[in-house]
Amino acid sequence: MKILFLSPGWPKGRLWGELGFKFPTLSLASLAAVTPQGWDVSFHDDAIRATDFDNDADLIALTAMTAQATRAYQLADAFRSRGKTVVMGGFHASNLPDEALQHVDSVVVGEGELAWPQLLADFQAGRLQQLYRADGLIDTALIPPARREIFKGSGHLFTNTIQTTRGCPFDCEFCSVTAFYGRKYRKRPVEQVLVELQELRKANSFVFFVDDNIVADRRYSLPLFDGMKGMGLKWLSHAPIDFAEDQELLKAAGESGCVGMFVGFESLNQDSLAAMGKVTNKAASYKAYAQQFRDNGIGILGSFVMGCDGDTPAVFEQTLRFCEDARLEAAIFPILTPYPGTKVRQRLEAEGRIISNNWQDYDMEHVTFQPRGMTVQELQDGYDQACRSFYSWGSIYRRLFKLHRSVQVFGPMNIGFRSAIRRKCTDA
Repeated sequence: MKILFLSPGWPKGRLWGELGFKFPTLSLASLAAVTPQGWDVSFHDDAIRATDFDNDADLIALTAMTAQATRAYQLADAFRSRGKTVVMGGFHASNLPDEALQHVDSVVVGEGELAWPQLLADFQAGRLQQLYRADGLIDTALIPPARREIFKGSGHLFTNTIQTTRGCPFDCEFCSVTAFYGRKYRKRPVEQVLVELQELRKANSFVFFVDDNIVADRRYSLPLFDGMKGMGLKWLSHAPIDFAEDQELLKAAGESGCVGMFVGFESLNQDSLAAMGKVTNKAASYKAYAQQFRDNGIGILGSFVMGCDGDTPAVFEQTLRFCEDARLEAAIFPILTPYPGTKVRQRLEAEGRIISNNWQDYDMEHVTFQPRGMTVQELQDGYDQACRSFYSWGSIYRRLFKLHRSVQVFGPMNIGFRSAIRRKCTDA
């Protein structure tokens, strides 16, 4: 029997839909890795090429983040109208399974590796259930290497993504990671990860770790980084800004080939940081921390959440000036988005401040709630202007004009963001 693992596209005219450099969906390759022998598996990314609905697969397997849910449902409806069985998992369906079941035959809630083989067995036996939920969390030592060969021919230029940990020990109000994985921080055995990295190195020296916080446990990450030294890797991942306080670990990351980190600064306002649960961030130390990253050869893609209750229209100019003064190699300015399952959604719902449940607008680029310190239009206009200003040629030059090893990544990244923003404005 045949399975088509299908990743839905992003809406055109949106930043993430216009970015030319896209990663394939690692979670689908992880499911393919626990698919029993005897199944013929294939992969398609609707963001890269148009979907062929005449596919001969027996089962269509979808995953989607909230902003992709509308497209996922369109794809599911189209395949079901042709008699196909469609199943769905991922963050959005896990939080709203009843909604998803209006469009698909079955939903997998939470991590899929444990439930997936049972779903396939039930499908073959003609007794597919509407809902599958794993009994507990998978032992990370049992997670096999992702089956990346399904990405061959998909059109992606880069497929070297890997996950070594799941979950995050923190509980930020706006984050959907904790809602999905919980606060328990689980780690794959370092030895297994190093073997997998050796295989990835054969294809490409660049690697992206999709971990939400790769340095949450230094007893794990320090041996991992030490084991990566000498592999010739150039890698990126996610880390909190206070990672800079651990000089030994920061140095080990740089020496192992780290050239960039996605860092959630979130706000320059300490009261806003406390309100959102970002307990480790110290805004007064941001600039010094950023320099310590750079001193170890690590560039920063900073993230600043716009629209927090303490924000006024002045926040945009303040944030832009900080980004340039700190010479952040790249940045994004996501609008606060009340994703299903998050604490911030529960709070804003209780306060009657949700103004849209159009999932396509849950892309961190559109205002879906009523802000406190500014109007909806001021928040939207401020976000749009911040993106254009930060990725102007003048700003790019001021931030990147000094040669630094991370420029090999962040130079193309800045040009990519600039081009996507310009295309987005043209398509709007």
